[in-house]
Amino acid sequence: MVVIASSCFAQTSVAPALSKLPPLDQSPMDMAYFPVDYPLIKLKDKPMDPLVARVVYSRPQKGGRVIFGNLVEYNKVWRLGANEATEIEFFREVKIGGKKIPKGRYTLYALLPDSTQWTVILNKDTDIWGAFKYDEKKDLVRVSVPVQKTAEIVDPFTMMFEKTSTGANLIAAWDDERIVLPITISNGSL
Repeated sequence: MVVIASSCFAQTSVAPALSKLPPLDQSPMDMAYFPVDYPLIKLKDKPMDPLVARVVYSRPQKGGRVIFGNLVEYNKVWRLGANEATEIEFFREVKIGGKKIPKGRYTLYALLPDSTQWTVILNKDTDIWGAFKYDEKKDLVRVSVPVQKTAEIVDPFTMMFEKTSTGANLIAAWDDERIVLPITISNGSL
């Protein structure tokens, strides 16, 4: 008599050990779209206006700190957020400060000369960390906008778009300040 023994061995796949994972960033990255909530509207297959702009930025926390004039120094270019410099992408031609801005991706900076106004800067150099390599020669447009005091403290730093009759306003708010950057849609309206 011959006995045949058979056994099945389940093979398990074990992933190799991961390299050390980076720590969780205290200034998470976020995006704002115009039209507002564009990806969610698109997901639901609802009728919508065409995509005009998207801003990608990191959201630093106030965390009890003095922000303007201290953490964000006056008369120094600021990356308009934390970590990587804030980027804005336009999916069609727009106007900012009366200047035509071609479809494309740009870095947003701000220069705060004092507590009453910011100079918002659109720069051609992208994919940079901070404002350490900021090059004024690559500026596409600079627009001075007044600072508005907010009734409530905004924490964390926040950017958003709001629709206007001529396009959109890009709003940046943190601590007790906010600015509004008007963006005009050049080729048609929403």
